Amino acid sequence: MAVFLKQKVAINKIIMNSKYNNTHPNSGAGAHSDQHRKLNKNDAKTLGLSALGGALEFYDFVIFVYFANVVGSLFFPADMPEWLRQVQTYGIFAAGYLARPLGGIIMAHFGDIFGRKRMFMMSILLMSVPTFAIGLMPTYASIGIAAPLLLLFFRVLQGAAIGGEAPGAWVFVTEHVSKRHVGLACGILSAGLVAGILIGSLVATGMHTSFTAEEISDYGWRLPFLLGGVFGFIAMYLRRWLHETPIFKEMQESRELAVELPIKTVLREHTPSVVVSMAVTWVLTAAVVVTILMTPSLLQKLVNLDPQVSLEANSIAIICLLFGSIVCGALGDRFGNGPIMIIFSIGLAISYWFFFSTMMHDTTHLFSLYGLVGFFAGLTGVVPSIAVKSFPAAIRFSGLSFSYNVAYAIFGGTTPMIVSLMLSEDPLSPAYYVAFVCGVGVLASLAVMRYHSRLDLIASPAR
Repeated sequence: MAVFLKQKVAINKIIMNSKYNNTHPNSGAGAHSDQHRKLNKNDAKTLGLSALGGALEFYDFVIFVYFANVVGSLFFPADMPEWLRQVQTYGIFAAGYLARPLGGIIMAHFGDIFGRKRMFMMSILLMSVPTFAIGLMPTYASIGIAAPLLLLFFRVLQGAAIGGEAPGAWVFVTEHVSKRHVGLACGILSAGLVAGILIGSLVATGMHTSFTAEEISDYGWRLPFLLGGVFGFIAMYLRRWLHETPIFKEMQESRELAVELPIKTVLREHTPSVVVSMAVTWVLTAAVVVTILMTPSLLQKLVNLDPQVSLEANSIAIICLLFGSIVCGALGDRFGNGPIMIIFSIGLAISYWFFFSTMMHDTTHLFSLYGLVGFFAGLTGVVPSIAVKSFPAAIRFSGLSFSYNVAYAIFGGTTPMIVSLMLSEDPLSPAYYVAFVCGVGVLASLAVMRYHSRLDLIASPAR
C-alpha cells in the first residue's frame, strides 16, 4: 500500500507540475491555449508544404529500389552470380538505412537545441545533392570497384538525410496543430511521404513504358535520379515559407530547452518509450519495405509477372496506402492510437497473407487485393502519433529520431536481405514475415493502451 501511494504521489506530481511529461505534443509548456480548435489556414499551409516537401525527399530515397536490378547489373562485375549481385545491391540499399540513426541523432540534437525548421531545411539539401550525383556517376565498366564504393557513399548520405527528415517532419507538424488533430497531422504527413513512393512508382512505370530495357540500362536509369535532385531543390525552396513551431519558440523564450545532450536524457529516463516506439516502427518497416517496395520485384521473380503490370498494381496499392494513412491517423484521434493500431495490424497480416498466397497461383484479382493490402498498410499514419506522444517536448525530436531510425536501421535495412534469403526455403516467406511483425504491433499497442489506462487510473481525481 505504501508503495502504491508513493507511486500515486509521484505520477500525480509529474502530471500536475511537469511541463513536458505529458503524452500529448501540445500539452504543458508550449501548449496552445486553444487545444481544441479546428485546423486553420496556417495549419493547412504547414501541413501542405511539409507533406509536399516530404514527398519529394522520400522519392529521392526510394527511387533506388525501383531500379535495383538495373543498378546491380551496372555497378558490379558482369560475371558475378545473380544471387550475390542481388544481395550486394540490396546491401547498398540497406546502407542508407544503417546510416539513418547517426544522421537522425545529429540533426535531432541540433533540432532540439537550435530549432526544428533549420534541420528541416538541412535534411533536404543533404538528400538532393547525392541523389543528383548518383544520376551522373560512371558505372563499373568505366571506373571498376570505385563505382560501387561511390554508390555506397552517396547512399549513406541519403540515409543520413532521411534520418532527420521523417522524425523532424512529424515533430514539426504536431507542434503546430492542436492536440485534437495530432493523429490527423501525422496521417497527412505520412501520406505525403507515401506520395513520394507513389511518384517513384509512377516514374518507374513511365520509364518502363517509354524506354526499352536496353535504353534503360544504357542511360534511362539516370533520369529518375537527376529528376530527384531537382525535386529536392524545389522542396528546399518551398520550405522557406514555413515558420518555427510555437512549442519550440515558447521553450526558447522561457529558457526551457534541453540543458544536456538530449539523447542522454532519452536513454536514461525514457527507455519504455524508446522500446514501444521501436516496436511500432518495426511494423511500419514491414508495411512499407515488404508490402510496397519489395512486392513488385518479388512478383516479377516468383510468378513472372510483367514489370509494367506489377508497377501499375503497386501504384494502386500506394494510392490506397495514402488514403489509409489519413484515415488511420484520424481514427486514432477519435478512438485512441492503441485500438486503431491493433485493428490495422491484424488487417495487414490477414490481407497480405491472402494476397500473396493467392498470387502464387492466380493473379486475376491482383489490383483489388493489392489495393486492400495498401489500405491496411496505412497503419503508417498512426505509428508516428504513438511515437511522438511518447516523449516530452524538450527531447522529443531526439527521442523520436533515435527510436525511429535505430529501429528502421535494424529492421528496415536488413529486411530485404532477410526476406530474400528466406525465399530460398519457402516462397510464402514474405507473408510469414509480415504476419509475425504485425503480431509485434498488436503487443506494442496493448502495451500503449495499458500504460495510458494505468496513468489515467492513478491520476484520476475520483481515486
